Amino acid sequence: MTLRIREYDEGDLGALRAIMRRRIPLRVSRSAESAILTKLVLADDEKGETEGKGIAGAALLRLTAEAYLLLDPKRGTPKERWQWLLGLHEATRQEAWGRGLEDVHSWLPPEIAAKFGRRLARLGWVRDDEWTPYCKR
Repeated sequence: MTLRIREYDEGDLGALRAIMRRRIPLRVSRSAESAILTKLVLADDEKGETEGKGIAGAALLRLTAEAYLLLDPKRGTPKERWQWLLGLHEATRQEAWGRGLEDVHSWLPPEIAAKFGRRLARLGWVRDDEWTPYCKR
């Protein structure tokens, strides 16, 4: 059997959802579909161009963002810096949502993870240990 890589077609969605249900508990919402930049499917050549038929797999690249917060620790009081963080947080949340991002990630250095992680949790961030992150540089 010969498999080839081709661009995703809307007719492939049903086959891909079936594969996802069998492999991983991943849900892609309708609004997140626009954030998927790359949609390549691995299809059975013997099935020809028939949409959704003979799909063996797919590779998707979804747009996400990594958050960095830079506040000068020598400026203002701790209370003022918290207020500044709140303002930056909300403005950034709105900016991300407006650009179609459904999530933003932040990796905290070990030396600040416990203390600053609690502050992020107060803002609705969740520590996600369910999935193991990998990076390709």
